[in-house]
Amino acid sequence: MKFVSLRPGLAGAVLFAMLGLGLAAPQAAAADPACNGGKVKYYRNPMGTPDTSPVPKKDSMNMDYIPVCEDETGTNPGAVTISLDKVQRLGVRTAEVQERTLAHTVRAFASLQFDERRQTVVAPRFAGWIEKLLVNAVGDPVTRGQPLFEVYSPELNVLQQEWQLAGRMAYATDKLRNLGYPEAEMERLRRGERPRIVTIPSPTTGTVIEKTAVEGARFQAGDPLFRIVDTTNMWVIAEVYEQDLAYVKVGDLARVTVNAWPDRTFEGKVTFIYPNIGKESRTARLRIEVANPDGALRADMAATVEIASPLEGSRIAVPDSAVIDSGRRQVVLVERGEGRYEPRPVKLGARVPGLVQVVHGLEPGERVVTQATFLIDAESNIRAALAAFEAGAAK
Repeated sequence: MKFVSLRPGLAGAVLFAMLGLGLAAPQAAAADPACNGGKVKYYRNPMGTPDTSPVPKKDSMNMDYIPVCEDETGTNPGAVTISLDKVQRLGVRTAEVQERTLAHTVRAFASLQFDERRQTVVAPRFAGWIEKLLVNAVGDPVTRGQPLFEVYSPELNVLQQEWQLAGRMAYATDKLRNLGYPEAEMERLRRGERPRIVTIPSPTTGTVIEKTAVEGARFQAGDPLFRIVDTTNMWVIAEVYEQDLAYVKVGDLARVTVNAWPDRTFEGKVTFIYPNIGKESRTARLRIEVANPDGALRADMAATVEIASPLEGSRIAVPDSAVIDSGRRQVVLVERGEGRYEPRPVKLGARVPGLVQVVHGLEPGERVVTQATFLIDAESNIRAALAAFEAGAAK
């Protein structure tokens, strides 16, 4: 007596086919016209159930069992032949394998920040007292040249007197300018005035985001009294998974949405990819710059980012519904004509909405099943199991 060793996955299919249905190993039959003069290997249930017979028979609905020819399984034991009538009943659909231009879409969560390059700190280069505060609160908008506060500074008063005594010499002018002496105050000096109070203007247009200046308070040279940021351009910092880094690059266009404006999309561009990966999150940070002319975007808003990155060259691709992915294997069903389908292992590449790249296993022009794939694959697995049983029993 010979014992046959089968893999666990095949053993279950064979036991189901043989013990549950009372089948012996398929036996070769005589030549049959359905096989173009070849031999019939066995007959299978026309409804696709795992029921086979070594001889012709009918099912409970009086439908003839379909002959399976020996040459159909000689090269691929999992190949399946389905009657054209059943193909229509199952709703089998196929698609042609084509070379396509693909774009991989990376989705990520993000947060908004101020553009660090558009921030300005007002820190006088001289000491003094704030006589009058003209911009009083965080959040106040300011324009370039707008008065921020008035100061009294003994140091400036001495330099003003020196400038007048020196006969407006260039070195005296440079001393004042090196201390950030406002140009409007220089005009007053040229007119012969010697102002006790000096007005300090805003050096830029933007929004006050920090203010330490208090009316009547004394400040030292270099104390930051105001921080002003231009919000017409914002940074979106996106967290991209490590495995998606290959699909993004500087210059890629990005679409940004925020919870506050769900029906609005903000267009931006990837301008920088930070050089480190988060140790715990395993994500990389991307900087996306977005125009914000109306101020709708605010710092620390939560955002969602989509980055469409075109892949170079054309790639062989199929609809994602054509791929049967068990986690350990990826298979497509290739149409061989006249209701014949062959399962073929494939190696996959990039996935894009609706499509998946096939790196190896298919050629352009072939047709693959895109609908009813699992029904055909189930029958293919039974076919492969029976073929493996027969091969083992013959040893």
